[in-house]
Amino acid sequence: AVVSTQSTGMKNLGHNAKLLLCFMGIFCCYFYYGVVQEKITRGTYGAEKERYYYTMFLVFCQCIINALFAKGILLITDSPADKTPKHLSFICGVTYVGAMLASNASLKWVNYPTQVLGKSCKPIPVMILGVFLAGKRYNLVKYLSVLLIVIGVALFMYKDGKSDGSGFSFGSGEMLLLTSLTLDGLTGVSQEKMRGYGMKAHFMMLMMNLSALVVMAMSLLATGEVWEAIAFCTRHPEIVPEIVTFGFASALGQNFIFITVSEFGPLMCSIMTTTRKFFTILGSVLLFGNALATRQWIGTGIVFAGLILNDRFGRTVKVDKL
Repeated sequence: AVVSTQSTGMKNLGHNAKLLLCFMGIFCCYFYYGVVQEKITRGTYGAEKERYYYTMFLVFCQCIINALFAKGILLITDSPADKTPKHLSFICGVTYVGAMLASNASLKWVNYPTQVLGKSCKPIPVMILGVFLAGKRYNLVKYLSVLLIVIGVALFMYKDGKSDGSGFSFGSGEMLLLTSLTLDGLTGVSQEKMRGYGMKAHFMMLMMNLSALVVMAMSLLATGEVWEAIAFCTRHPEIVPEIVTFGFASALGQNFIFITVSEFGPLMCSIMTTTRKFFTILGSVLLFGNALATRQWIGTGIVFAGLILNDRFGRTVKVDKL
């Protein structure tokens, strides 16, 4: 029997139950995703202890598995024809893959907790660019809650100075994180406009990943990275199951992310993934020994205060008709 993309069970769930289900799905999938990601990008392979540096190829494999997953869901569901302009999907795919590449590449210079805390600022560009480019309007409490999140993240990422008295260290890893955040904001704008056309979760997931694959294929061929990555996998075949596992964790996580975007919007999704990242950090601390200072725990508490404030009082959102 053919079922609807938005299943009856999902429709019958209340607002909070849907959010909880999506959050748990995102948390479980991306917790494991983060563990495998750090193992691939920061681990060593073979007797020569080679490092894996081919982030474009890693994202390319991830997008293939994401697209196959979304297509599989659409094949077994009864989905109406999609009328979203193709250029929106392409723009969304380009910004989406750019954000992933920049984020993954930053792991060469920063550890995983620093990466996920930096990406916890994602609600800021999503909100700001949503206001200027998508006509969104938010109440004062929404701005305040996001400001608390930023303050908490700043406290966490602050690095105590030693010889030069400078606390902030801004290098290649931080620049890549800033680029990733900007592209995240542009992705949110595109997704908001796609929602306006009634685009469903798995259509959005499929089209974004197909668009990303086009960009990735051209980039891999232009740089020649594809051949270097294949050679690395040939020398160290033990990495192949890790890449496949990484891709499947991404596909399952994206399934819940795009349901959240379709049902609640990109800003709510960014806030949910921010919450998830704090639990991911705790897991990374336990598994990889990335210790947190007292100041960083205080920052974490401030971020959670902002998230709670948003959940209690920051839901009201007005949307301008464009």
